[in-house]
Amino acid sequence: MDFALNSDQITLSSALDKLVSRYLSPPTDFRGFCLTSDTLEQELEQGGFFEAAQIPELGPVAAAAMVERLARLPYTVEAALSMLLSAQLEGDWPRPFAVIEHGRPGRFVAQAGTLIILDGNQVGITRASPDLVESMDSLYGYPMGRLKSSAVYTPLSAADAANVHKWLRVALAAEAAGLLQAALDTVIEHLSVRKQFGRPLGSFQAVQHRMAESTVLARGVRLLALKAAWSEDAGDAALAALHAQESATRVVYDLHQFMGAMGMTLEFPLHLWSYRLKALLSELDGRAGQAKAVAALCFN
Repeated sequence: MDFALNSDQITLSSALDKLVSRYLSPPTDFRGFCLTSDTLEQELEQGGFFEAAQIPELGPVAAAAMVERLARLPYTVEAALSMLLSAQLEGDWPRPFAVIEHGRPGRFVAQAGTLIILDGNQVGITRASPDLVESMDSLYGYPMGRLKSSAVYTPLSAADAANVHKWLRVALAAEAAGLLQAALDTVIEHLSVRKQFGRPLGSFQAVQHRMAESTVLARGVRLLALKAAWSEDAGDAALAALHAQESATRVVYDLHQFMGAMGMTLEFPLHLWSYRLKALLSELDGRAGQAKAVAALCFN
């Protein structure tokens, strides 16, 4: 499969890189769990980046690539569902989007304009309002929120519900790919300068082997996410989400080990990506849910 971008996608990618160049590093005085930027979100809206998937010359592949790129930033912004799912919904649904799964707290719920409700086998959609949602404290690196009362939602047909699940999985995989790569880049930089026994930590073979394995896993997540966005196949989406959640579990463990005590402090920014990955691990019924979807969609 050829992942070479066309001229329009290259132009879009260059424009996004220019925009995010001001957001590559967290503020030096930041010591929190969740780093957000209203200015970044406004610039993405004004630049029309959230509508890219609806443009034939760009499509879902360009949107997935942007989701992956934005996830590498230390700042978190609701981009994945806005870029990949909104184009699949009939009607005018305001962003940001958030998912309520089995009534549990979710990412961006308190800021959401639209809520996707996953309630057992049923999928619904509703507009959010201040009397319906509230924010909550969390270690996950995302602004988290929950429902204050039961939501009245419009149930989707079986076909539309399946389509929503498909794009939720693509969005999860694309976002996880960016988070994995950013976390890896941060740790690689540390391993190249931190010395032990007179040598950089990254020069030890045991460390190199585990970092190489983590890199392979992260690159695989990105390729599967882009493939699912390109093929628009439900089975590909399930495989991408499954590999993303399985890889995140293994990679996050290794990266925090390599950082030692620094990996668990707020002064070092690893948590800005690794704890976002931890939030993604349980979404869409977690790895077990993706495995069941793979079995149903790929082997029946």
